[in-house]
Amino acid sequence: MAYFVYKYNAIRCIYKHIGVYLESLKDKIMNRIKEVLEDKGIKQVWLAERLGKSFNTVNGYVQNRTQPSLETLYEIATILQIDVKELLVTKK
Repeated sequence: MAYFVYKYNAIRCIYKHIGVYLESLKDKIMNRIKEVLEDKGIKQVWLAERLGKSFNTVNGYVQNRTQPSLETLYEIATILQIDVKELLVTKK
């Protein structure tokens, strides 16, 4: 029984650390794809089709869970007819 209590506590500790890590990432917005799509009235599905990527991939970019490669970022800017700088968040 003690073994299972130990494992349970270890798993709880891991989940706590993951939660703290995810909270720290919440405020780290790296791109402005979501804002640009909203401003232009464009849906993520439309962008995914133009990029030839899945909706889930584009949604990851939009939600800042993952970041597109530089090539993909330039492709997104071209599709949206904007300068690539408009997709980036500047740190001042």
